[in-house]
Amino acid sequence: MAAAGWLRRRGLLAVPWRWRCSPRRGGAGCPPAGQIRDTFLRFFEERHGHRRLPSAPVRPRGDSRLLFVNAGMNQFKPIFLGTAHPRSELAQYRRVVNSQKCVRAGGKHNDLEDVGRDTYHHTFFEMLGNWSFGDYFKEEACSMAWELLTEVYEIPRDRLYVTYFGGDPSLGLCADEECRDVWLRLGVPASRVLPFPLKDNFWEMGDTGPCGPCSEIHYDHVGGGRNAAALVNQGSPDVVEIWNLVFMQYNREVEGNLLPLPQHHVDTGMGLERLVTVLQSKRSNYDTDLFTPILDAIHKGCRGPSYQGLVGDADVGRVNMAYRVVADHVRTLCVCITDGIYPGFSGAELVLRRILRRAVRFCSEVLHAPPGLLASLVPTVVEVLGDAYPELTKNADQIMDIINENEVAFLSSLERGRRIIERTVQQMEPSTDFPAEVAWSLYGNLGFPLDLINLMLEEKGIGLDSAAFDKLALEDAKRKAGGPQAGQLQDTNVSLDVHSLAQLQSSNVPATDDSPKYAYTLGQHGQYEFSPCQATVLMLYRDQSLQKEVGAGQRCGVILDRTNFYAEQGGQDSDQGYMICLEQQDILFPVESVHLCGGYVIHEVTAVETLRVGHQVQLFVDEARRLGCMRNHTATHLLNFALRHVLGDNPEQRGSHVTAERLRFDFDTKSPMTVEQLQQVEQVVQDVIKRNEVVHIAEVPLTLARSVRGLRAMDEGYPDPVRIVSLGVPVESVLTCDSEAAMQTSVELCCGTHLLQTGAVEDLTIIGERQLVKGISRVIAVTGQQAKQAREVGKCLAVEVDSLSLRMQQRSTSIPEMQNLSKEVGQLTKVVANTAMPQWQRKGLQTVLKALQRTANTAIKKLELQKAEEKAKQLLTKHCNQPVIIDTISADSLSILMKVVNQLCDKSPGTSVLLLSPQASGEVLCACQVSKNCLPVFSAADWAVAVCTQMEGKAGGSPVVAKGSGNAKGMQRALTAARTFAQSKL
Repeated sequence: MAAAGWLRRRGLLAVPWRWRCSPRRGGAGCPPAGQIRDTFLRFFEERHGHRRLPSAPVRPRGDSRLLFVNAGMNQFKPIFLGTAHPRSELAQYRRVVNSQKCVRAGGKHNDLEDVGRDTYHHTFFEMLGNWSFGDYFKEEACSMAWELLTEVYEIPRDRLYVTYFGGDPSLGLCADEECRDVWLRLGVPASRVLPFPLKDNFWEMGDTGPCGPCSEIHYDHVGGGRNAAALVNQGSPDVVEIWNLVFMQYNREVEGNLLPLPQHHVDTGMGLERLVTVLQSKRSNYDTDLFTPILDAIHKGCRGPSYQGLVGDADVGRVNMAYRVVADHVRTLCVCITDGIYPGFSGAELVLRRILRRAVRFCSEVLHAPPGLLASLVPTVVEVLGDAYPELTKNADQIMDIINENEVAFLSSLERGRRIIERTVQQMEPSTDFPAEVAWSLYGNLGFPLDLINLMLEEKGIGLDSAAFDKLALEDAKRKAGGPQAGQLQDTNVSLDVHSLAQLQSSNVPATDDSPKYAYTLGQHGQYEFSPCQATVLMLYRDQSLQKEVGAGQRCGVILDRTNFYAEQGGQDSDQGYMICLEQQDILFPVESVHLCGGYVIHEVTAVETLRVGHQVQLFVDEARRLGCMRNHTATHLLNFALRHVLGDNPEQRGSHVTAERLRFDFDTKSPMTVEQLQQVEQVVQDVIKRNEVVHIAEVPLTLARSVRGLRAMDEGYPDPVRIVSLGVPVESVLTCDSEAAMQTSVELCCGTHLLQTGAVEDLTIIGERQLVKGISRVIAVTGQQAKQAREVGKCLAVEVDSLSLRMQQRSTSIPEMQNLSKEVGQLTKVVANTAMPQWQRKGLQTVLKALQRTANTAIKKLELQKAEEKAKQLLTKHCNQPVIIDTISADSLSILMKVVNQLCDKSPGTSVLLLSPQASGEVLCACQVSKNCLPVFSAADWAVAVCTQMEGKAGGSPVVAKGSGNAKGMQRALTAARTFAQSKL
C-alpha cells in the first residue's frame, strides 16, 4: 500500500481507490473506464519512466499481410525485427506505454461470428500495453504488473494466478524458471504459479520472426478463498486471463529452428474491457460503462425489450445477442471509418462492409428498429471513447453519413437477395439443396452474411450445399492469396533478418550513406546531371545469411558504404541501373531493385562474375527512370496541394505511389469529383508549373517540423532530422513562428527525390479517377510528354464523338444502318473508357455517348415497331379471323420477329401465333404467343420447345410468350409440329 500512497501524493492517483464515479458511468464505488485507462498510462509514464504514445490508426502501416491492427505491438514490429531506421523516432524508443485501438475481424484473428453469442468477444477492443526495447526484462516487467494490479488497482492477491512457460523438450527449450522465480520472489504462492506448454505460454509473431515465452495473469471472478488453479487456461468463464507479459528472446527462422535474439524485448497486453469488468465487479464486458450507454441508446432507439444480458437458449428471439452485436459493431465502425477504412469490396474494407451489414440486419430483423438507428448511436460512442481518441469527435458527422448511406444500400440488397432466393427455390427440384453458386453470389456480390442465407433457407425447410459452398470459398481464398506470393522468394536476398542486422551492427558495419542520391544538378542547358558514385562492397546477403563472396550467376543483395541509388520508400519506386567493379570495368552488374532495411541499403544484383567484400564499385543510376520518378513525385505534391485548394481541407491523403510512368494518389472525399473540379485541379497545377517555382528542400529536427502550420502527413514514421519539401517558399520561411506561408503552397515531409524547379514537370493530366470505397477516391495522373499525348488523344476522340453525333442527327430510316451506328457508339464507348486521356474530358464524352446510345436504341425500336406493324397487317389479311396463325416471314432479328407476334396478338386478342424466320446464316428464328383464353392447357413455352426440337434447336419462355431457334434443315418438320401441337391443345 506504500506505493499506492506515494502515487496518490504525486497526483498519479488523483482519486482514492474508491473512485468517485460520474452518475452516468459504472456504479456506486466503481471506477469509470476512462479513469482505469488513464491510471494505467500514468502509472507507467510517471512511476516507471515510460514514454506515453498515442494509439496508432487501426489501418496497418507498412504491413500488407494485416487487414487491421490487431495487437498493441503491430506498430513496433520494425523495432522487434531490427529494421527501424537508426535515425527514426521509432529507433529511439526504450520504454513506451499506450492504449492501442485493435480490431480482430477477418484474417488469422477473427472474432466476428462469435460476437454477440457470448459476453466477452469483440471485434473492436482496446489493448493496454507497456513495452521495453532492449531495456528491462522479466524481473521488472513482472514486478511492475504485480504492483499495478495489487497496490494501485488493489485487486485481491488471492484472486490472481500467474502462468509461465513449462518448456518443450522437442524444441530443446527448458522451462522458464527465471520467470517462475521472479513471481515467487514477489510473494505469489507456489500453488498459484503454474507451468503451461507451448500452445498456452509461448508467443509468436508469425510463422517466422521474434518470439518467446510469456507469463499470463489470470483473475478468479468467484474468489472466496478457494483454490481455482485447476480452472486456469481451461476455458472457464469464472477464471479469465487479464494480462499477458511476452518476453521476446528468440527468433523463429524459416527452417523452424529458434535462435536467441541479440536484444531482449518485453511486450505486454491487457484488454481494457476485461480489466474494467474486473474493477467494476461485473461478469460481462457489456455490463461495464464502456457499453451500457450504447445499450441504453439502442433501447431508446428501437423501443423494444431492454437488454437483460441473456445468452444461448435463454435469449429467446436473440434480442440480447442483437444488442451485443450492434453495440460492438458500431464501436468498430466508428474507429475504422475515423482511421480511413470505409466499407468496400476487398481486404479490410470488405470485412468492415460485412460488419456494418451484420449490424444493420440485427437492427432491422431482430430489434425491429427503424432505419438510421445504427448511425444514431455514433454520438454515444464518441461520448464514451472520444476523450481517449479525440479523432472520433472530429469525424462524427462523416461516420454517420457513411453508415447511413451503406445501410440504405444494404436494405435494398436485402430485398433483392430475398427475390433471388425465392426465384431459385421455385426453380429447384424437390428434396435438393440450395445451389452453392447462388449462395456464393449472394455472399460475394450482394454482401449477404452466410448466417442470414442459412436462416432464410431454414425458414423454407431447405438446406445449403455446404460442401460445394466451402469449396468455392477455398478456391476464392487461394485465388486471392496467390498474387503476392510470387515475389516472396526474393525477400531472402533483400530483406535482412534480425540476426543478420545484429551481426552487421556487432561487426561495426556502418549504415549506408545514401545522401549521394540527392546529389544532382541542373546543367548549362537545363538538363539534369547525375554524377556516378564510387563505393566499397561491405557485405553480401544471400539466402538469409551474410556472405563475403558470391559466385557468377547467383542472385544476392549488395551492401555498400555509400550509394546514389534511391531505395523504395515513401511511395516512390526504387532506382534501377548498374554497377561496375573498378578492376573489371567491362563487366556490368545490373541493379534490379533497391531496398532499405535498418539503415542499410540493399542493392539486388545478379552477379555476372564473382563479387567480393572489399571490391571497389562505381554506381550508375538509370537516369531516365530516376528523372521520371522525380517529375512524378514533385507532381504528386502539386496534386495534393491542388486538391486541397479546390476541395477544401477535407481531402486527407490516404496513400500514394510514384513510378517513372505515372503517379497514383488516394484521398478522402465525400463524392466523386465533378468535371469542373477535375479541370480546376489541373489548372492549379498548371499555374505552379508555369511559374517554374523553386523546390526548396532542407533537413530540420522532427520537433521543429511538427510546428509547421498545415503540414501534411504527420502520422508516418520519419527519421530525425527530417526532410521538408516546400514548393516556391524557402523552408526557413515556413518554419517561422505563426507563418502563413505553409498554408499557401505545398509543404510536406518527404524522403523522395524531387525536381529542382516545378517547370520540369512540363504538364500534368489526370487520366483516371474513381472511388475505391465510399469516401476514398483514387486519381491516376501522368506528366511531361505523356500528359501532352493524353491531351492530343482526348482531342482526337472528341472529334470522333462529334462526327458520330452529326451522323446520328441525320436519323436514317434503315434498321441495319442504325444498328451499325449503335455498334459504333458501343465501340467508341469502350475506347473512351480504356484510353489514357484527360479524365474531365472522358467524363464529358461518356455522357454524350450514353445519350447517343439511348437515341440509337430508341430509333431502332421505333423502326422495328414500324416494320412489325407492316408485317402484322399483311399476316392478318392473309389469316383473317383464324384462332391460330402459323407462318414464316422475313425478319432481320429475333426482336423484330417478337414484335410482329406481339402486334398480331394485340390486334387479334383471341389468336395464338407462332412465326418462323429463316436467316441467311442457316439459322431459323422462332417466336410465339398464346392467347390468354387458351391457358393453362396451351403453353407457349411447350409449343416453342416442340417446334424447335424438330430443328435441333432450343427454346424457352413463359406460358404466354416464348422464343427459340434451330436449323433450317428441319423447318418444314417444325411447321408441321407447330400445327399438330396447336390442334392437340385446342
